[in-house]
Amino acid sequence: MMASEAEKDRRGCSSMDVLVASEINALNGSTIKISCVFTSCYKMYTSKFTMNWTYQETLNDTEEMFMTYYSKKGMVPLRSDRFGERVLFAGNLDKNDLSITLADVQIEDEGVYNCYVKNPPDRIQGHGVIQLNVVTKLPTPRDSTIAVAIGASVGGALALLILSMVVVKCLRRHRKQELMSEEKMEEEGKLEAEGVAEEGTKHAYPLPEDI
Repeated sequence: MMASEAEKDRRGCSSMDVLVASEINALNGSTIKISCVFTSCYKMYTSKFTMNWTYQETLNDTEEMFMTYYSKKGMVPLRSDRFGERVLFAGNLDKNDLSITLADVQIEDEGVYNCYVKNPPDRIQGHGVIQLNVVTKLPTPRDSTIAVAIGASVGGALALLILSMVVVKCLRRHRKQELMSEEKMEEEGKLEAEGVAEEGTKHAYPLPEDI
């Protein structure tokens, strides 16, 4: 008997894989998406499918479950003193997307996030591990004020320097114009003196035909 297309596909399929980012950096106070997508050799049956999100401060600490899957309710956040109502399901089960969002990220949220998936008849439980790092906001308001003050001081000094250069350039140009005017006046004075001398010579020494 020939194998069905589905059976052929399963023969070429290895096992369940869970795709996650190994490390995520989040800004304190922001909202982030923690992605988890799985692949399976079998279609997801809601009555058999299981999924859990857990948190632990380090890999050596006890895990705290904060979201799970119910066949009749779907993905449901669990009561958590750590997260409150800040965790929401942001994936799409039809696309094997089990991602979540974490709002108003806090320093205390830093740690390890585990995405567990089991999709029978797959025998292997998929497991994705994400390390979340939380960084504080920078710069602080005080640093911003100092930066603005420094920027204003540098800008003022630069403007003063440019103004000084313009003034010096104008003074030099004015001085150059004065020197040119003096030279021109001196040259005109020489020409005028030469003209008077020439005129005087004409009257002092008349030509022979004028005698």
